[in-house]
Amino acid sequence: MTFLQAVVEYDFLQKALLTSAMVGIICGVIGCFIILRGMALMGDAISHAVLPGVALSYMLGFNLLIGAVFSGLFTAIAIGYVSQHSRIKHDVSIGVMFTAAFALGIILITLQKSSTDLYHILFGNVLAVRPEEMWITLIIGTLVLASIYLFYKELLVSTFDATMAAAYGLPVKLIHYFLMTLLTLVTVASLQTVGIVLVVAMLITPAATAYLLTNRLSVMICWAAGLGLVSAFSGIYLSFTYNLASGATIVMTSTLLFLTALLLSPSQGLIWRGLQTRRRRHQAPSAGAANNPDNAMLKHEVSP
Repeated sequence: MTFLQAVVEYDFLQKALLTSAMVGIICGVIGCFIILRGMALMGDAISHAVLPGVALSYMLGFNLLIGAVFSGLFTAIAIGYVSQHSRIKHDVSIGVMFTAAFALGIILITLQKSSTDLYHILFGNVLAVRPEEMWITLIIGTLVLASIYLFYKELLVSTFDATMAAAYGLPVKLIHYFLMTLLTLVTVASLQTVGIVLVVAMLITPAATAYLLTNRLSVMICWAAGLGLVSAFSGIYLSFTYNLASGATIVMTSTLLFLTALLLSPSQGLIWRGLQTRRRRHQAPSAGAANNPDNAMLKHEVSP
């Protein structure tokens, strides 16, 4: 049976494709703001910090979203408080707080004495997604995308120049915690697909790939969403066809796309830049420092 025939015939595969597609899109979109703000480590922290909230919700019979959002926001606030009111720097504060939250989550889950639940939460299993989990993912995804669309200008200005955003009267700290809330929601939506351990890869890798392909934020967001979607579909196909772990396969597919862009990107690809440098040396071997490729390189930054 071919993959397309299986998609038509099996309901679980349809739910898996729809869920993973939404996760790929929203991870790519929110990931653009995460890497441009230099918050990749913070994304890792939030993705792990939701674990105790998920565990408590599971133990008490609540919706996982409630505990995860509370746990993620509490950790984000705690990281900011410790770094602002002590000699501890921000990256050290992140390392302390998110590892403590992650360890607490593992302890709570092991109290349930169910290694299967722990495995699925940590690494995901999109092929076993339930209808209610699919709908939660779709609702969260729609909410996240709508929020990015509505507050795009505020996020753009505060991302590239927080000082100018504050001068314009924008609540920079509030925008920061708003982004942390969206990041927490995306993490919750990704639990069933790639799990807590691998969600940071889906947040960072498609956005990093898009960063190599364009210098405009709006285009970068579209690229990241498309790359996340391609990674999700390709990962599900390979996972179903070769009986591989779904979350890990999606992440590896995304990584292969990143490596391809790193080598072949027209503006930032290592191969193209090497060829251009070599061509310049042959065309003007005696031009001196004025034509030195190192001096000619521009600092590439994504512009609004």
